[in-house]
Amino acid sequence: MSLLNFDIAFLRSYVAGVELGSFARAADKVGRSTSAVSAQLKKLEEQAGLPLFRKDGRGLALTPAGEVLLGYARRLLELNDEAAVALRGVELEGWIKLGLQEDFGEALLPDVLGRFARAHPKVRIEAHVARNTELMERLAMGQLDLALLWGGACIADVADYPLLQRQRIAEPDMRWIASSSLAWRPDSGEPLPLITFDRECLFQRCATQALDRAGIAWRTAFTSPSLAGLWAAAAAGLGVTVRTSQGLPSTVRALDEGEAGLPALPALALELLYGAATPRPPVERLAALIVASLQDGDA
Repeated sequence: MSLLNFDIAFLRSYVAGVELGSFARAADKVGRSTSAVSAQLKKLEEQAGLPLFRKDGRGLALTPAGEVLLGYARRLLELNDEAAVALRGVELEGWIKLGLQEDFGEALLPDVLGRFARAHPKVRIEAHVARNTELMERLAMGQLDLALLWGGACIADVADYPLLQRQRIAEPDMRWIASSSLAWRPDSGEPLPLITFDRECLFQRCATQALDRAGIAWRTAFTSPSLAGLWAAAAAGLGVTVRTSQGLPSTVRALDEGEAGLPALPALALELLYGAATPRPPVERLAALIVASLQDGDA
């Protein structure tokens, strides 16, 4: 029995169509006509030897075989694209000094940096995990090539920082974070216990301003110099903290809008800042990987 070889172009159209919810939109993404994508999907079903779609009202849904293929298709495309990048960038070399927030360290360091290292073995990355203020200071002093940080008011702290060197990636909402063991309730008559960093930050300012506008009393219940400390205190039910949904541990959760009577919080700008107006090729490549990873994950 001969082994089956799936066509990568067919798989790319398949994944795009499922993720975008429309094969017409998938056609735009892959640069083909809608009829060409339809033909690809028909041939993909022939290759699979099983139906991949079923009728669902006026639209289509995946069959069990289609669900199985979708997972493998994503992995095959990722490996295919990684190989293509590795061949194009085999001569890249040098050092990259990267700064990023704790929120992204756990996800980006093993995933994106691991993929980059495999594709560009001659490039060395020095990663520095810190808070916004320190990252911006290092950028201003030329100590970082690239930094991933929260935008908005914080960026203005660096005087005359050129707009040319910023790339906005997403605008995730701030969220109230707590655990199921949180004892505070709006009608308890007690101030809301807040868990914060031991120094003022953008999240703390936005949270306290929103509470003040809503007329909700609050108190600082726990401070920590690290994000891990915030998560531990929230998991223990000591109070509520504020972050985005990025990188939440399983011990805490983002509260639904209006839950516990807490006010809505604004969105933040997630930005990539460059240390030079014209980044070197390795820096450009790493930046592209970071942006793709965060946007695919709906940061």
